Amino acid sequence: MKEIERRRTFAIISHPDAGKTTLTEKFLLFGGQIQVAGAVKSNKIRKTATSDWMDIEKQRGISVSTSVMEFDYLPDAQEGEPYKVNILDTPGHQDFAEDTFRTLTAVDSAIIVVDSAKGVEAQTRKLMEVCRMRNTPVIIFINKMDREGRDPFDLLDELEEELQIHVRPLSWPIGQGQKFKGVYNIYERQLNLFTPNKQRVTEKVPVDVASAELDQTVGEREARQLRDDLELVDGVYPAFDVADYRGGQVAPVFFGSALNNFGVQELLDCFVEIAPSPRPTKAEERTVEPEEDKFTGFVFKITANIDPNHRSCIAFCKICSGRFVRNQPYLHVRLGKTVRFSSPTQFMAQRKSTVDEAWPGDIVGLPDNGIFKIGDTLTEGEDLHFRGLPSFSPELFKYIENDDPMKSKQFAKGLEQLMNEGVAQLFVNQFNGRRIVGTVGQLQFEVIQYRLEHEYGAKCRWEPVHLHKACWIEAEDADELDNFKKRKYQYMAKDIEGRDVFLADSGYVLAMAQQDFKAIKFHFTSEF
Repeated sequence: MKEIERRRTFAIISHPDAGKTTLTEKFLLFGGQIQVAGAVKSNKIRKTATSDWMDIEKQRGISVSTSVMEFDYLPDAQEGEPYKVNILDTPGHQDFAEDTFRTLTAVDSAIIVVDSAKGVEAQTRKLMEVCRMRNTPVIIFINKMDREGRDPFDLLDELEEELQIHVRPLSWPIGQGQKFKGVYNIYERQLNLFTPNKQRVTEKVPVDVASAELDQTVGEREARQLRDDLELVDGVYPAFDVADYRGGQVAPVFFGSALNNFGVQELLDCFVEIAPSPRPTKAEERTVEPEEDKFTGFVFKITANIDPNHRSCIAFCKICSGRFVRNQPYLHVRLGKTVRFSSPTQFMAQRKSTVDEAWPGDIVGLPDNGIFKIGDTLTEGEDLHFRGLPSFSPELFKYIENDDPMKSKQFAKGLEQLMNEGVAQLFVNQFNGRRIVGTVGQLQFEVIQYRLEHEYGAKCRWEPVHLHKACWIEAEDADELDNFKKRKYQYMAKDIEGRDVFLADSGYVLAMAQQDFKAIKFHFTSEF
């Protein structure tokens, strides 16, 4: 129980460019994992962000894959065992949304980052819906207060309206943009003044709000404004209740600037104190409690090529209950066979270290030689299935062709490993035997091409194909299914698991097929 209670596993989510990766860097800085924080878009700072480790991420300044980092942290004011923090930094770009949705099934809480000038954006709304579906508690961090932005009260109103959740500020900015002086910590009732420093942590000055010292420190006008604002906050918003936050009813709000280290430590200190420790996980058969004796866990992500020298795939396994021990035999439920892991790892983005045991809430990397698929369950013998890791039906399609006949082996191997990550899907057309890649966003095609060339030494070229939607089909009557496949043989394909997929070239064709073949079920996610 002691190990479970000190675990905090959370995802950082937001719209692209709101500052997730920068915030992750600062958390690692406070956790003592790195000495100097890296920058996402760096020209002078010669160190790139720890969590953006793929070459394509460094070049473009965006995250294309969820990275996992863990560290121990103890707030200055507390004594005793440090908290064990597991961060998942997710991609914000909507072309990689599927990766982010899956990551949210493996965390106990989330931090949403909002840009103070732009407010709530489309992608943030979608991510909030996923959190609401699973009742995941969220904390909101309003970033970039060191730039001219909108009025804090306007931002709070917009958060309530757009994200459909009650908010309660737990810190408050003093001025903003050029006049930004610091952040008042409502949760601990003290003022912390900072000097902006992008790479190191600076000293804090505790000041009482009612004292004359405040006027001298920030100036009379700002001090008066702060006192008025705080009075208004206490008048408008109900007092903060941890139970409401954990139940997903209220979102605490913090203000700051991740780039300049303003307000980040208040967020981290308050987070480790109020965030939930690992929660029960629903399986199809029953609910799994974290404090059960026997080990259970599920795979929510697979990454090819974490180490380019070894061509290895790693499966990320979230531990739901019991204790995971190295070299112990565990049951792989889908294959029905026993597996052992001699070198399970824990992560710091790309750096990894071998781990002997892990507890509920932890995320362990298991070496994967092709035995894992996303959603696989590992147990100590019980037949369990964890659900809720969908693959969505793709919306963009292209033929993929090998562009270098001498490298067909590398091409086949690279394509197979990248498709197993589950962010894009591969279909083989039964009519002409050509391979079709389906994705949810245009950027995916560029990432696949780049990674094939730089990680596997294979070249590919894309050719246009006109398709509207891919859907998985099944029928109870085998003759009906046969009949359908004969009638639509030009549009039939198989996915990597050999299941039948119907590739409709327009919405009209799909609607007609559904109307003409009543006995056939059409599925738009790969889980059925």
